[in-house]
Amino acid sequence: MYKLVAIAGKIRGDEFVLEDGDNSLGRDEENNICIPIQGVSKRHMNITVKDDSCYLEDLGSSNGTFLNGKVVNRATLENGDKITLPDCILQVVYVQEKKVIIKQRAEGSDVDVEEYKTGGTPPGPLPQKIIWFFKYKVMPIFHGLNEEYEWHYMFGIFIAIFSVLAISLTIFPVLEDSKKILLIETAKRGGHYADQVARINNRALEQKRLDKVDTNFIKSEDGVRDFRLFDLEGRIVRPIEKLNDYVMDPFFVTALNWAKANKESRQVKAVPLSDGQIGIAKQIFAFNPKMGIEESVGVIAIRFEPTSLKVEAAKSRKAYLESLATTALVAIFFFGFVYYLTIRPIEEMRYQLEEALRGTRKNLEGTYLMSELKPLRNSINTILQRMRELSNEGDEDMEEEESDIEYVRSFYEIMQTVNGPAMVLDSMKNVSHLNMVAEDLVGFRESASQGMSLLDVSREKGFAATVIELCDNSASADGACQKGEYELGGIPHTVSVVTLMGRDSFAKSYLITFAQEE
Repeated sequence: MYKLVAIAGKIRGDEFVLEDGDNSLGRDEENNICIPIQGVSKRHMNITVKDDSCYLEDLGSSNGTFLNGKVVNRATLENGDKITLPDCILQVVYVQEKKVIIKQRAEGSDVDVEEYKTGGTPPGPLPQKIIWFFKYKVMPIFHGLNEEYEWHYMFGIFIAIFSVLAISLTIFPVLEDSKKILLIETAKRGGHYADQVARINNRALEQKRLDKVDTNFIKSEDGVRDFRLFDLEGRIVRPIEKLNDYVMDPFFVTALNWAKANKESRQVKAVPLSDGQIGIAKQIFAFNPKMGIEESVGVIAIRFEPTSLKVEAAKSRKAYLESLATTALVAIFFFGFVYYLTIRPIEEMRYQLEEALRGTRKNLEGTYLMSELKPLRNSINTILQRMRELSNEGDEDMEEEESDIEYVRSFYEIMQTVNGPAMVLDSMKNVSHLNMVAEDLVGFRESASQGMSLLDVSREKGFAATVIELCDNSASADGACQKGEYELGGIPHTVSVVTLMGRDSFAKSYLITFAQEE
């Protein structure tokens, strides 16, 4: 789909959708597109759209049709082409390509609505592609939530989730490391008991007289909840009250199966159990004089409930809760800090807008630096300017519009002090003054062009369109300097425009200077 966007002139900012087929354009209201500007013929031109092609035909207009600075009768239009009519420049835009519409304001530019929603084509560089994916693929999920829930509620919830995750991901590994260290120390302790059993009962173990084994010292050790000494068939030898029973407890069965599968292992098996207990198992080896080797003759399995483990668990819970409470306080402060830092520029804009509507302020001016609000602020300033213009047009009792003569004279005096090329336009963007250097540069004389529209006297319509666009931008920015680039005489130049604003808030005169780029 093609459309025309007015980028300069009285209808700057208007958009016209081109339907499939013929689209007539002119001053007459019977045209498909009406351009009510003096100098545009009643039926000025026709644009035919067929599939992805677009054709222009001049309908015998009195002032002609310029395409990219050249007079044309028939031509094929491409995306980005500029059609120049009297006091109006139209940009051809092919919407499906999601191009940026050249509708510049004092800061930045507006973008196509479809590109605003979907992000258009992903950028090439990987870092930008990651940002693009996060902004246009991930964030729409949260934007959808924001349509149902207030922003500050969502922000508070996200801060809380972030705090809990941050604490969990940082504290839990430390707590797990402490638990592992405790488990290792307990395993060493259990292995020491097994070695002590083997040392004290060396003779009985050599004769495989497990019923003679002394394990009374284990009962008196701190932290021992229960233990079993059993042979490789699972028959319990100690404690004496369990003699000749077979192991049934899940942990002891696990220890038996482990011993059968690892008969040569001298390692200690440590298993975390429920209720803060730790299970330790180790095989007991005895020397076999007939075979001349040491062999496994039984398994000692101990259930530990060390006081240190309970203390450590209590400390861990306390440390986690303390960290969570501290983080919650910091998160509350952080929420308030970011929240009020964010809404302050918005509140300022709202107060200034109320002042502007009451007539005590002309434009919105941001005190706080937040570049994301600049396009919105500029759009509001443009609306306020348009409201003032409509109000002035509709007020029959209003005093006569302020003259621009004194303002033009002020810029003329400034122009005489400028060493380089300079030009002065009046409030209607008609040529008022040029110095000699500017005459040689732009290709027309002050004497022959004074009082005439820049679009009419300039042979390069692209140059005239650039200057007019910078003038509009400067006027929208309350006279602030606007800069652009244009190639004059085959040499790139920087074009700078400043505006004198009248007491009635209208632009009264423009000073244009040129600087050759190095």
